[in-house]
Amino acid sequence: MGTWDVGPFDNDTAADFAGDLDEAASDERESMILGVLKRAANPADYLDTPDAERAVAAAALVVAQHPAGEPACSNYGPSEPLPEFPADLRTLAVDALDQVVAELSELAELWGEAPDGPKWRRGITRLRDVLDPPIPLQEDALFEI
Repeated sequence: MGTWDVGPFDNDTAADFAGDLDEAASDERESMILGVLKRAANPADYLDTPDAERAVAAAALVVAQHPAGEPACSNYGPSEPLPEFPADLRTLAVDALDQVVAELSELAELWGEAPDGPKWRRGITRLRDVLDPPIPLQEDALFEI
């Protein structure tokens, strides 16, 4: 596993994906991200590590355009500008991230065995929570029974 840290672009596959995005024509970049997210969101059966790593990177790029998001990665992420993504990519990115941490994900299995696995999962959860914020728990009852 060519991974050096827990960030979305902190592995060889994601860094290569960023390079591919930079080399692609500007009008092809959105479809590349869409394809990566679709492949991860709807795996045939088992989600392989390279597809999962690209999906995390693509989701981070979608998060970066969200008003509550943060920049994806200045060192290993794409350096060329990306088009503004349609809002429906957010839902697809959430679905892809859900598959990345699912039981049938090779990447989740590998991180499950790594000392930084919990840190990696928190990073995935942070990305997901920007796109689909959790509903806060209500402490007080609205009415008495």
